[in-house]
Amino acid sequence: MDYRVLGVVLFSFLAYTNAEHVKFADCGSVEGKVSVVDIQPCPSQPCQLRKGQSYTVNVTFTSSVASQTSTAVVHGVVAGVPVPFPIPQSDGCKSGIQCPIVPQKTYSYVNQLPVKNEYPAIKLVVEWELRDDPSKDLFCIKFPVQIVN
Repeated sequence: MDYRVLGVVLFSFLAYTNAEHVKFADCGSVEGKVSVVDIQPCPSQPCQLRKGQSYTVNVTFTSSVASQTSTAVVHGVVAGVPVPFPIPQSDGCKSGIQCPIVPQKTYSYVNQLPVKNEYPAIKLVVEWELRDDPSKDLFCIKFPVQIVN
């Protein structure tokens, strides 16, 4: 038995069981349906995101269309104004999704949400979109967070 494989499976299981299902709202998913959003670590809601740390966001969704590509766009919505929230990898095909995307298949999109030290300590709503080839939303979700020191 390959102990590395067992270790990865065990670690993945533990990470999943410790992840918090985050309450989210759909904000215009056109080409897919989200079933679960997990953020690690997030022991309580709204998730408290510490400056200088990075958080793992896992979105489980089912696509209703085929797409060769997927591109993430993330905004922090402050007082109703969307502000771009940079993420290290905008290519969904390099974030847990095996492309091309096929209809009626469920995917687990995993990406990092880094919280920079220069961000203000504030409550806001994160709006996360994953777009297909013609830039329609495979999913669009929003969830509240609080950036803390």
